[in-house]
Order: sequence, then structure tokens, then C-alpha cells
Amino acid sequence: MSFGRPPNITTFSATPPERGSFPLDHEGECKKLVKEYLECLKQNKSDNGACRHLSKAYLECRMKK
Repeated sequence: MSFGRPPNITTFSATPPERGSFPLDHEGECKKLVKEYLECLKQNKSDNGACRHLSKAYLECRMKK
């Protein structure tokens, strides 16, 4: 390595995470909550404020699993 010169970029190798930075719900464990949320949106004319509790439950499910 030479001082004052940038390092050789080819010497660094990054490996991606196995399932990504934000893992998807591969097993479908939280799919039921998604369906409930979408149904709630239909019933409330896309007013997400009325369905916020379902959104929160879905995100909690994703964090736990």
C-alpha cells in the first residue's frame, strides 16, 4: 500500500446478507394481518387513519418474526 494513494478497491469484497437488510415475510407468517389491513382500507375508503392499529400489528409481527 502506498501512502497518499487511495486503496485498491478490488481488494475489498462485500458479501450481501442472506435474506437482505430488511427480511421479507418469506414464510407468510404475517400475511393474515396484511389481508385484514387491505380489507380495512377498502371499507374505510382508503383512510389509513382508521386502520392504523392493523398497520401497527403487522409491523410488530414483522419485527418479532
